[in-house]
Amino acid sequence: MSNDQVQNLITCFAVALVFLQCSSSVAGVVTCSGIVPMVYRNDKISITDFGAVGDGTTLNTKAFRAAIYRIEHLKRRGGTLLYIPPGVYLTESFNLTSRMTLYLAKGAVIKATQETSNWPLIAPLPSYGRGRERPGGRYMSFIHGDGLHDVIITGENGTIDGQGDVWWNMWRQRTLQFTRPNLVEFKDSRGIIISDVIFKNSPFWNIHPVYCSNVVIRYVTILAPASSPNTDGIDPDSSSHVCIEDSYISTGDDLIAVKSGWDQYGIAYGRPSNDITIRRITGSSPFAGIAVGSETSGGVTNVLAEHITLSNMGIGIHLKTNIGRGGIIRNITISDVYMENVRKGIKIAGDVGDHPDENYNPNALPVMQHIRIKNVWGEKVQQAGLIKGLKNSPFTDVCLANIHLAGSSVSRNGPWTCSDVRGGAVQVSPSPCSELISGSQTNVCSIPF
Repeated sequence: MSNDQVQNLITCFAVALVFLQCSSSVAGVVTCSGIVPMVYRNDKISITDFGAVGDGTTLNTKAFRAAIYRIEHLKRRGGTLLYIPPGVYLTESFNLTSRMTLYLAKGAVIKATQETSNWPLIAPLPSYGRGRERPGGRYMSFIHGDGLHDVIITGENGTIDGQGDVWWNMWRQRTLQFTRPNLVEFKDSRGIIISDVIFKNSPFWNIHPVYCSNVVIRYVTILAPASSPNTDGIDPDSSSHVCIEDSYISTGDDLIAVKSGWDQYGIAYGRPSNDITIRRITGSSPFAGIAVGSETSGGVTNVLAEHITLSNMGIGIHLKTNIGRGGIIRNITISDVYMENVRKGIKIAGDVGDHPDENYNPNALPVMQHIRIKNVWGEKVQQAGLIKGLKNSPFTDVCLANIHLAGSSVSRNGPWTCSDVRGGAVQVSPSPCSELISGSQTNVCSIPF
């Protein structure tokens, strides 16, 4: 494809983007995406300029690395767009650079090689102290960014395919030497946009911004089989000012899970996740729809999740932590959720998740407070909810309002199971546990709905 053709395509995309943004404004659609403005780049190159062949069998690692090396070292004013034309481009993992756009055309597929023996290793995250699955380092994500700014991954719903089944099988057979690679990870980065791309078959977590700020993820589709292990959709981790909107996620683990480090390592690193907005998400999973945790040792504050549609779920809403985690989980608001065919509607628990090693401090107890869950409607929900705080650190100011969870059958434990929690409930059906009912009568919810 000629440079003129590439420029024409990108110009059309820019015009369409402006139209959509204007339409959203006129229609009054609320969005947080303005925290990172979309950047139009005058300098454009195509991956085929560097010898890439989109036949699905040629290994294009050298082409990707050469193209990104060119972007990094020529440093064009305003950055450079790397265009991926239609075709299937097989490659090993590669690093992005600052001030670049990775643009996937319609019909473009960037596909990970299934040859794992040469996959690069990187150091464990300091807030985890080791790989999440195995001691020691971890395999680098398929598409990786470390210490970057002003990076965009976008296009015309092209696909990034992790071909994760080889990794899933190693996990099942317990032959993994190190922790599996994420599909996309940005670390210590800022000003990131991910939009209008399909992500599929991640080896591990799909999109993992860690130690990042000002991240926008919109209009993405994330797909993995329900049986695929630990294929979380989007996991903001010790990150701030993250906007996740207008996406469809169907995976084998939590659709979105906000994290902030693991036990003593996360406590020592001390970087929270805060100011996270999650809006207009649809999806299904055998695990949770909207989750916080269980790795919350740096703290998680100021999370808003609203207008969520869930079907065929294990748990609709799951706030989870454990002894040894420490950390404060505070100011979590989840509203306007519809769920159907769900095993458990709401779960808030202090006994979830494993530990990195035996050196965690059992006296490092998490704090869970100021939780607001409202306007939730569920059909075919087997159990309405479970709220299980810690005896020496009860969950406080947990308030539920306008929640109606209709069951397909009656749980043997009753619709609600609660312990070590204080809060209130207004217009909740089936009737919640006594700890919350009494809370509503004493006006214990200090922050209004």
